[in-house]
Amino acid sequence: MAPAARNFSEILDPAVKLKGQRHVIFCKKNGSDLRKLIEKIGKVQNIVVIDDEADYASPNAKVNSGDKSPINDLIENIIGETGIYIGVTATPARLDLNNTFDNDSNRWVNFPPHSKYTGQDVFFPLDGPVNFHRTLLSGGGSDPKYARQALFSFMVNAAYLNLYVNSAEKNYSMLVHTSGKKADHKSDWNTVHDTLVSLVTQDVANFEKYTRFIWDLCKKRYADADADRITRYILENIARHAIIILNSERDWKDNSSAATNPTSLFTIIIGGNIVSRGVTLDNLLSMFFTRDVQHKIQQDTYIQRARMFGSRGDYLRFFELTIPQSLYLDWHRCFVFHRLALAAIREGHGSLVWLGDQRIQTVANSSIDRSTVDLNRGEMSFSLFDYRPELEAVIAEKDAAFDKMEKLATILGDAAFPEYLRRYIRRASPSGSVSIAIHPSADISNYKETDGLDKSNIVRKKGFMGKSQIDRNPNASHHLMVIHNGGAKARLFYKFIGTIQFIKNMSHDS
Repeated sequence: MAPAARNFSEILDPAVKLKGQRHVIFCKKNGSDLRKLIEKIGKVQNIVVIDDEADYASPNAKVNSGDKSPINDLIENIIGETGIYIGVTATPARLDLNNTFDNDSNRWVNFPPHSKYTGQDVFFPLDGPVNFHRTLLSGGGSDPKYARQALFSFMVNAAYLNLYVNSAEKNYSMLVHTSGKKADHKSDWNTVHDTLVSLVTQDVANFEKYTRFIWDLCKKRYADADADRITRYILENIARHAIIILNSERDWKDNSSAATNPTSLFTIIIGGNIVSRGVTLDNLLSMFFTRDVQHKIQQDTYIQRARMFGSRGDYLRFFELTIPQSLYLDWHRCFVFHRLALAAIREGHGSLVWLGDQRIQTVANSSIDRSTVDLNRGEMSFSLFDYRPELEAVIAEKDAAFDKMEKLATILGDAAFPEYLRRYIRRASPSGSVSIAIHPSADISNYKETDGLDKSNIVRKKGFMGKSQIDRNPNASHHLMVIHNGGAKARLFYKFIGTIQFIKNMSHDS
C-alpha cells in the first residue's frame, strides 16, 4: 500500500495531522476506539462510513425511549450531516426495523455468494433431498451421549475422506455449540476430553464400547469401505487431536488460527457467542448444535449462528449437522421467512414485511422503532387493487391450487400478487396443491374499527388470517386470502405455516 499502513498508536501525537489528506481508517466498533477516532479526526465533511456486521451494536437499542445507545450515537457523530453510511450485513432486518441512520431498503444492494459457497439453500432447502449428513435428535441433545456420538461420526467421516477420497491427508474440525455460558463450555470440554482420553489410553471401562460404535458406524455409513481399516486409522491417529475452547476475545486472539484453519487431524472447537458472528471455519466437517431458547428464537441471531455455511463444496456430502429436530424446524422457518423478505427487496417491491410467528422473533423488541413499524403478525400483504367480482368465480373453482394461483395473478397483476411469491410457493410445495389453501375472500366493511384496523387501506395490526382459517386446511403450509372493504378496494394476504410434515417431505434424514 502506498502510503504504508500505520498503527493508530503511531499517529496519536497531536503533531500528526490528518486533515488535508485522504485516508482509509479501520476502527473497532467499541466505545473507547470510536471516541479516540472522533477525537483525532474531528468533523469530516462527506465522510464515507462502511460498517461491517452492521446489525451488531450499530442500531439504536433505545430508539423508543428518545435516547441513543452509545455505539449508535458515536457512529452518527462520525457520519455527521454530510456523511454517507454503508452497512454490510447478512441480516438486515434489524437495521430496517430500527431505521438505523435512516437507511432505505429500496437502495440496498444484494451481493450473491461465490460459486463454492454453501448456505441456506443447501442446509435449509425448500425442496429436494439434502446432500449432506443431517442427524436430527428427538430430544434437546443435552445428554452427553449425543455429543459423543457426533464426535465419533466426525472422526469416521474424516478418516473416510483421508483414506478413500483425498490425495493427501487433510486436517478437519468439528464445532460444538451448545450454549453461550462458559460453565457449559467446560462441561462440553469434559465430555469430549474424557471420550478422547478413553480412546488414546484404551481404558477398560469404555474403550471396547466406543470402538464398537465407531466400527458399526463405518459399516453402516460406508458400504464401499473397510470398517477395520477406518477404525484402525482412527485409533492409530487419535492422539493427533486438539480441543480448542473459544469463550472470549482472549481465547480468540490466542487460538483463532488453529480454530479457523485446523492444524491437528481431529480439531474440536467448543464455543458460543465468539463464534456466532463473522467467523469462517475452513475444513469444518461437523457441527453439533443444540443451543436453543425457552421461548422465541431471534431470527437475525440464529441466521448469524449458521457456521456450517461456507466453502464446503469439496466435501459437502461428508459434512454432518447434528441438531434437535424441533430446533432444526425453527431454524428452517427463520430462513423461509428471511428468503421471502429478501426476495421482495430483490424484485424491487421493497421490504414488505419481516415475518415472525409464535416461535420466531425477527429482531430484539428493543431495536424496533415502533413509531414507524407495524408488526404484521406473520402475514405478508401486497399492493391494493380494484376489487372485481370475477375474482370470486376463480376462487370458488375446483381447479388445482397452482392453476388457480396463475388465474388470480392474471387478474391481479404482479404488484398485487408478485411473481417471486408464486415462484416460492411452487418451489416450497412438495405435496403439490395440497400444500396450498386459497381461502374465500372476506368483506371487512362491517368490521369494528378496533385492533388497529384501517378499512380504507385494508390493514390490521393483528392481521386477518387466524386459527379458524388455518384449521379448515390443516395440511396446507401456504395460505392465500383476498380481503376487500365492501367491493371498492382489495388486498391479497399470504401466510406461511411451517409444519414437521412439510420439513420431512422436502428432505430425508441420514
